[in-house]
Order: sequence, then C-alpha cells, then structure tokens
Amino acid sequence: MRRSRVLALVVVGVLVIAGVGWAVGSRLRSPADEAAARRPPKPSLVTALVERRKLTSTVTVSGTLMYGSPLSVTLAGMVGGNNESGGSGGIGGANGAAQRVTTAPKPGPIRPGQTLMQVNGRPVFVMQGKRPMYRPLVPGIEGEDVKQLQRALRVRVTGVFDAATVAAVKRWYAKRGYKAQEPDLEARKTLQQLRQAVQTAQETLATDRKALDEGLDVRPLRIRHDNARRDLKVAEKALDEAPGITPEQETQLATLRRAVRTAEEQVLAAKQALDEARKPAPTPTATPAPTTGAVDTSLLEMKLANAQQDLHEAQEAVGAYEEQIRVDRDKRLEELRKAVRTAKEADATAAQALNRARKVSQLRTKVTHSITNLADARTMLADFLRTYGVSVPAGEIVFLPKLPARIDKVAVKPGDTIEGKVATVTSAAFAVTGSVDAKEAKLLRVGQEASMETLDGTQLPAALSAVGEEAKTGGEKPKGEEESDTGAVPVLLTPGSSKALKSLVGSAMTVRISVGSTEGEVLAVPVAAVVTSTDGRPRLRVALDGDRTREVEVRTGLTADGDVEVTPLRAGELKDGDRVVVNDA
Repeated sequence: MRRSRVLALVVVGVLVIAGVGWAVGSRLRSPADEAAARRPPKPSLVTALVERRKLTSTVTVSGTLMYGSPLSVTLAGMVGGNNESGGSGGIGGANGAAQRVTTAPKPGPIRPGQTLMQVNGRPVFVMQGKRPMYRPLVPGIEGEDVKQLQRALRVRVTGVFDAATVAAVKRWYAKRGYKAQEPDLEARKTLQQLRQAVQTAQETLATDRKALDEGLDVRPLRIRHDNARRDLKVAEKALDEAPGITPEQETQLATLRRAVRTAEEQVLAAKQALDEARKPAPTPTATPAPTTGAVDTSLLEMKLANAQQDLHEAQEAVGAYEEQIRVDRDKRLEELRKAVRTAKEADATAAQALNRARKVSQLRTKVTHSITNLADARTMLADFLRTYGVSVPAGEIVFLPKLPARIDKVAVKPGDTIEGKVATVTSAAFAVTGSVDAKEAKLLRVGQEASMETLDGTQLPAALSAVGEEAKTGGEKPKGEEESDTGAVPVLLTPGSSKALKSLVGSAMTVRISVGSTEGEVLAVPVAAVVTSTDGRPRLRVALDGDRTREVEVRTGLTADGDVEVTPLRAGELKDGDRVVVNDA
C-alpha cells in the first residue's frame, strides 16, 4: 500500500516537472524563430476595378465672371472746337481752352446716338463704327471715317463731307438739344478778309503785267540768243561729222602702199633667183661633161640688196605720210573744237544778256512778287475754306464697335480736366476670364463645350470663346508677364445662359472645358495599371484567384482624370468588373 502511494507521488512529480518544462519551453524561442516571427507578411497585389463608362477629358480654369469685351474710351481730340483750323471758333473748347468735364458718364446701358458725357457744355455722342475717330470732320474732307459717320447719320454714303452730310449733322445736334459746330462772327470776318486779299493781289498782278508789256523790249536780245544757239549747233555738227582723212590723202596713201607691195614683190623675186643660183648641180647618171667652174652670184646678191633698200624706203614713205595725215587731222579737229567753244561762249553771252535784261527790269521784279503774293493769298483762302462751315470736332463723337453696350467703369468726374481714358465700356453679354498652363492651352479649341460652377455649386453650361491674345481683355500685357511655353495663357469663355448671372458679376468661377470624350461607354482602368513591355506594346495584368495573374494585351485610347480607355486585342479577355494590378505592393 505504502509502495503504491510512493509510486503515485513519483508519477505526479514527473508530470508536474514535464508540464513546467513544456510551459517554459513554449516561451523560449531560438534566434531563427525570433527572426521568422518578426518577418513581414507575404505581400499581396494592389488592384483596381475595370469599369465600363464614358470618359471625358477636361481642362480646369479658375476664372472670374464679368461683362464681356471691355474697351477703354478716350476722346480723339477737342470737344467744342478744333485747334487745327480757323474755320470753327467761339464755341467751348476752342482757342486752346481746357477740356473740362461738365457731365460725367453714368454706369449702365448705352445705345447708339446717346450722349456719353459733356465737356465744356458740349456733347460727346456715341455712334456705332469699327473705325475710331481720329480727326475733325469738316466740309470737303474725304475718307472711310466720313463714310462711317454718314452710315451712322443714315444719309447717302459718298465718303465726302458734303452738303447733305452737313444738313444731317445739323439735324442730329438739333434733335438732341444742341447746336452743331458752326463758324462764329470772328471766323466769318476772317473769311471776308482772306477773299479781299485774293482780289487785291489779282488786281495788282494785272497792273504790273500791263506795265511790263508796255515797257522794256528784249526782242533784239532774244534774236541774238537764237542766232548764237543755231551757230553752236552748226559748229557741233561739223565737229561730229569731221572725217579722219581727206579723199586726196586717201589716194596718196593708197599709191604709197602700192609702191610698198611692188617693192616686196621685187625682194621676193630677187631672193628666189639667188636661191636658185646657189643650188648644187644634180648628180649625172652617165659620164659627166667637164665642168667650167663655180656660178657667180654677186650680181643676184646686188639685185636683192637694192630691192630690200627700195622696200625700206617705200615703208618709210608710208609711215611718214600717215604721220602727216594724223597731224593734219588733229589740227583740223582742234580748229573745229575751237569753233564750238567760241559758239558756246557766244550762246552763253547772249543768254546772260537776255536774262539780265529780264531780271534787271523793276517791272519784272514787281510781276514776280505779285505772282507770289497772289499764290499765297489763294493758299490761305483755300486752307481756311477747307475747314469752314459746320464741322464735327474730333472729340464730340466716340465710335464703338458694337452697340448697345454698357458703361462699366467711369474714370472722370465733373470738374476734371480730360487727360486720357474717360470710361470703360463692355458688351451686355457675360464672360468668364481666366488662364491655363501653356501646355494645356494647346488642347483648347474655340467652340469647345464647358461646364461652369459657381461658389454655391450651381452648374451652368458655357463655351470657349477665345484663347491667347484674342482672350486678353485689358489691352496691354501685365507688367513683367512673358510669353513662353510654360507660362499662363489667357482664355475667355461665354456662358450658355445669362439667367441669374447679373448678381454674380465679379465672383469666382470654376470652369471645366471638355477637350475630348469617348463616343459611348468604354472599358476604363487607372493609367498606372497599363504597363508597356519591352516590345513597346501596352498590357494589363488581370488578377486571378490568389496571387495569380494573366497578361492581357490592350490598345489604349482617351485619357481623362487619371483613367484611360483600353480595348483588349483579343475579344473577351477583359470585361467590366475584372480587377487589374495597379502595381506590386
């Protein structure tokens, strides 16, 4: 019994020790086990869903809603007068008076024919026309600006500021409670004085000419001058036609040259005879006869020498005679030249005497002065008449390209002296102005549809109206702004509807311009899911069960907001709802 109890206690002790050892052993790990426990889990694939939907690519513009086509308004010249002419004076603004605003422009709509403002009590009208006013329009003036005025006045368009235009201008001003610019009393007096000056100059010239005709007679001097000119022509003709050699000299020279040729023939004959005599006798074929001795050639040599002497003398005779001909010709030409010089001197002397007689005459001097005075008087009268009568001062009309319009900003107030811009006008239509990056600007085309979002989230339709220089509304480029491929490019958009926009003028707008879209629903995946293989072909990795994938070769299309249109090259390999690997995590 006792033995069994001891055995039981031993078994229990062994079990306790084993349990403690197991417990301790389970908590103790080797370095390898510890490293394995700290190792990160096996990575899984990051995937994205393949969706079938319509893709639309947009360019976002942060802009401001405003009235469209802003245009600075300046006056082209004087109001109520024209400092460039004397034909219209005595009305406010003339004679260098300061141009002072008496009634300033008022913000709001403005229509053709309305009064924009008043300067020195004179009106400034608004008319429709693309050509700006740049000069006063006065009677007789011509040009495209006159045609533009005639169209605005609704009279026959001739391009000349004629009587019909003058009458229309008078009616225009009178209908609006003003008087057209007309010459005052001082201008009419000036006109009368100028006409009297012309008449006086004409009478003085007629008197002086009559006295001259009855006074000094220069006919003998004129005849003398005519004779001198004829003598000069005869002398010049004789010089031009003078022969180089006379007929007698030609005959004598021909005889001497024949003598040279005869002497040459004699020299040649003597040489031939001498050469023939000096030739050795031919070798005989039979027994030769006894010789009588050498041939004597001294006589032939003497004949050759005499012939050569005769030739030399004949050649010298020709040369001497040619020299004599040259001397005779030079002497003859010199005499003719002297005759021409003498005739020229006589002609100059006669002309000088005639001119002196004409100029020395006091009557001739008076006639010359009278002609000059008459020309000056006529010029002054013509200049005055050119601008005399009813006129339109350059500052009394402002032509705007489109009307009706609206005055948006006023730059002057009553009492101000006009020095530059007086107001800014805009069209009645609304526009959104902003800018985009130069790279995005290359995607934009006028007419592209857009969606305009207000600050409260309201969506409104719009369209792209202009890009680049044509979209600038300020006229001048902001200081420091440079044109480059990376800078900002201005854009202008037109809202599709103007309903409820008036209260939003000046507020910020977010506009998304549609630069491209698919025709319908297409398969779309994130751009990051498309992988280009070494062969240059785009592929997708479609996720399967577990970590398995398969590659699908695709053709890419439109890209929009980080997604891209894809089409599998083999039908059925990719469908809506599949998941594609974006990258390996």
